Amino acid sequence: MSTSERYEKLFAEAGLEGLKMTEVKNNHQTKQNKIAKLLDSQSATRFRQFFLKLHVYQQAQIITELDFQQRQRLYRYLTAHEVADAFNELEDKAIGAKYFAEMIPKYAAKVISAMYTDNVVDILANSRQEDLGRYFHFLPDQKAAEIREMLHYQDKTAGAIMATEFVAILSNQTVKSAMHVLKIQAKQAETIYYVYVVDQREQLIGIVTLRDLLTASDNALISEIMSPQVISTRVDTDQEEVAQTIRDYNFLALPVVDFDNKLIGIITVDDVIDVIDEESAEDYAGLAGVDIDENPDNPVMAAIKRLPWLITLLFLGMSTASLISHYEDLVSEASILAVFISSITGTAGNAGTQSLAVAVRRLADKDADHRGLLKIIFSELLTGLLIGLITGTTIMVIVGIWKQNFSLGLVIGLAMMCAIIVANLAGALIPMLMNRLGVDPAVASGPFISTLSDLTSVLIYFNIAQIFLRFILKQ
Repeated sequence: MSTSERYEKLFAEAGLEGLKMTEVKNNHQTKQNKIAKLLDSQSATRFRQFFLKLHVYQQAQIITELDFQQRQRLYRYLTAHEVADAFNELEDKAIGAKYFAEMIPKYAAKVISAMYTDNVVDILANSRQEDLGRYFHFLPDQKAAEIREMLHYQDKTAGAIMATEFVAILSNQTVKSAMHVLKIQAKQAETIYYVYVVDQREQLIGIVTLRDLLTASDNALISEIMSPQVISTRVDTDQEEVAQTIRDYNFLALPVVDFDNKLIGIITVDDVIDVIDEESAEDYAGLAGVDIDENPDNPVMAAIKRLPWLITLLFLGMSTASLISHYEDLVSEASILAVFISSITGTAGNAGTQSLAVAVRRLADKDADHRGLLKIIFSELLTGLLIGLITGTTIMVIVGIWKQNFSLGLVIGLAMMCAIIVANLAGALIPMLMNRLGVDPAVASGPFISTLSDLTSVLIYFNIAQIFLRFILKQ
């Protein structure tokens, strides 16, 4: 998504369409055009003066809109630390790896060294091994060791998203001494509001806030003002659980410890926002049965990614067609039955998709217990019964009046009610079953539930029609 599109979406969500949104888009475009013009004219001093006045997020977005030649000049005109500040704000980590590859390795290493570890690891995870080797050759040993270790953490865990730039002090220090340490480490730390207290073995034993330090006496010991009830997460914790913890406690950051309770990093709230966005996108992609991050400019790759799921659903759809052909004699005897197949299957499919969305959202809540899940099943059963009863009664009356055949209306109404109840239960039970099996519940996508409900709806419909066939034919 381009910056203009991003601003447009934000303003649209806020209900500020029109002039203000246009002003923001034009303002960004004006700045981007000016930066490009200054780079093209090789006006290094004027470029630096204008570019460095921008917010780092704007800098990052403008960099992504420059061409190769313009970026090469930008690398020459800016220090590695200035580029690092902008690269910390890059949203597309894969494109960050591309930018590193086009730099001189020594310069790239300086940029990497100046970036926050969690951000640079996200980018380097998309880099080629040979490029990593060139960067590590110029990196300080300690920084290279930190990055290598974090690259080996399992994806989507606390270790993979944590930063190693934090402030740690000892419990036997005075507040005055701790403030001295804080001032020294503040420039490198990702956040300084939380200061973590460790023992001689670097094990996490407490926490103090910046407010605690500013309001305490200079001679007070850290052990006297710290909170020993510090909440932390282990390095192998799933990122969703980390996000849930930060959301529940309204933390700005969460400390990460290894298996020996040694403090090794922190996860900040901005990282959690990225996690929430990523998990929401994955859930939406699963529900839609499509990769929403696919490149719209490459229809061949888009088709390749979508086809396997669609082919699978095609075979499931063939089973529905096969089932309908099994009742060919019934349809030929009462051809009017064929008119309402799509109405019943479509309504049931929609009901099942609604139930699926509720179940997946509930399963995403880690606080949901066993009784809560049973409550969902019972609730969806009653909801399906109520919706099915009202919908079935409505269609029964409509069909009865329309076709002057209330026996047919009764068949359609009963089939609609039963199909909706079954679809609602399937939409709730299938993601729960998949969750029990360790599979992402979002994989039970809307298209899958719709196709499955088609099969069950047809089966229910024709079986009910067989029972009441003689009454249908009499009218």
